Amino acid sequence: MILEVRSLKKSFRGKKVLRDVSFSAGSGSVVGILGENGSGKSTLLSILAGVLAADGGTCTLDGEDILGVRSAVRRSIGYAPQGTPLLEELTARDNLLLHYDRAEMEKELKDGVLATLGIDGFLKTTVSKLSGGMKKRLSVGCSVAGRPPVLLLDEPCAALDLSCKANILDFIDAHRKGGGIAVLTSHDQTEIAICDKWYIMKDGVLREYVYDGDIGKLVSEL
Repeated sequence: MILEVRSLKKSFRGKKVLRDVSFSAGSGSVVGILGENGSGKSTLLSILAGVLAADGGTCTLDGEDILGVRSAVRRSIGYAPQGTPLLEELTARDNLLLHYDRAEMEKELKDGVLATLGIDGFLKTTVSKLSGGMKKRLSVGCSVAGRPPVLLLDEPCAALDLSCKANILDFIDAHRKGGGIAVLTSHDQTEIAICDKWYIMKDGVLREYVYDGDIGKLVSEL
């Protein structure tokens, strides 16, 4: 499986936010998109997830054009934005049932993605009463219903405690080991370390970067 992004462009009110952005990722890989706030990282993921329309460029998965094709995106892409787009008045279980059929949800809670994320511990709790970390895990769990092969994760561990962060990192690692692709934006050193390919986004331009564990050097490049 190969995800190919080529020459993506996006402007808002005449300002170029993405400038011919290109990258690729293969099965079993985790790609880190690094950069300062406002550099275009979230816009890139939103376009790949079909939330925003691109002004130009292509995105293919194994040669199939999926950019803006709703059915292909739904089948192939799991997207967890920075926020937690959940229905606050419903329980965690009821939010999951908006994305999973009951049998699939129960299976995933027993020994699948939802178990890895530790969601079974707060299923009956109303979302408004969950901690930020629980909401993040639930949001990720909802986004990966159907086990899409490509995950887009926008700062998945931001502001989480160590336990919640470990759940999400375990989930990303399991997805990678299962042959999936994960593309994540991050400012977190732990997240950066699990990637096997890195890119820096600056002023809408994406360039490949070789991360050697030197955070000081990385910061100077951003």
